[in-house]
Amino acid sequence: MDSFQILPHLAALGAAYALALPIAWDREQGDRSAGLRTFPLVAIAACGFIQAAESLLVNSPEGIARILEGVITGIGFIGGGAILKTGATVHGTATAASLWATGAVGAAVALGSYDVAIAIALMTFVTLKFITPFKVEEGKEHAGEA
Repeated sequence: MDSFQILPHLAALGAAYALALPIAWDREQGDRSAGLRTFPLVAIAACGFIQAAESLLVNSPEGIARILEGVITGIGFIGGGAILKTGATVHGTATAASLWATGAVGAAVALGSYDVAIAIALMTFVTLKFITPFKVEEGKEHAGEA
């Protein structure tokens, strides 16, 4: 069967999965609401939705754009579930944003933009791992302040 090409699909899904793992590992180590299972699943789902539609919409950039739009919206909805408001404090915005970025990784892989996928994954990981929030929580002071 000419349209049955599982190996290229598995390779792309594997790449999306692998690029999501460092982000997932960072979130898991921080005991966040989403971690090792959630991030790779978001990446492969985004990749898979686009791959599944590609053969149907091969000559329709508008159709692919609509699929991509739906994927982006759906991942935003999932990210919204990671945001929690407790009193005046909001938690989970970095997790929500990183879920959205991980979806972009999967989408980029599906569209063959591996360079974009790698750049997004790397920048997301570096941001989560090395950029420390500057906000001062109530009752806590900066280390350098007396």
